[in-house]
Amino acid sequence: MDRSSFEQLVENALRRLPRRFKNKIKNISIEVEDQPSRELLDDMGIGSGTLFGLYQGVPLTEREWNYGNALPDRIVIYQRPIESAVASPEKIEEIVLDTVMHEIGHYFGFGDRELYEMEAEKNKREGGKEGGWEGEKRRKKR
Repeated sequence: MDRSSFEQLVENALRRLPRRFKNKIKNISIEVEDQPSRELLDDMGIGSGTLFGLYQGVPLTEREWNYGNALPDRIVIYQRPIESAVASPEKIEEIVLDTVMHEIGHYFGFGDRELYEMEAEKNKREGGKEGGWEGEKRRKKR
C-alpha cells in the first residue's frame, strides 16, 4: 500500500473517534513512519516482534495545573509492521483502527493492561476474535 493510502486509513480511524474524545484532543501530532528503529525496539526491551504504534508524551491524567508551553505529544503509526502482520486491505484497516485507538487511549491516560482488556472485550462482542493482535509485540507505551 502506498503511503498516502495508509495515511488515509489513519485519518479515517481518527474520524471514528467519538466527539467527546475528539473535542479533548489538543496539541498532538499523529504521524506515519515506515517502521520503528532497531534502537527504539531495543530501548523498549522488544527483542523479538515489533510495534504497530507508539505514544510519546504526557498523558492528560498526569498533567498538573501548570502544564503548558510544551511540544506536542506524538503518536506514530508504523506502516510496515502492520502490513506485514496481515494480508488483506480490510485487516490492515482494522489494525490501523485498533492501533490509533490504542495510542489515543494512552493520551487519555489508559495503560496497556487496561487498553488490552478493553480491546479483548470489544473483540468478544464482535464475534469471539482473539484480542490484541499479539498484544505485547504489537505496541508498547514509551
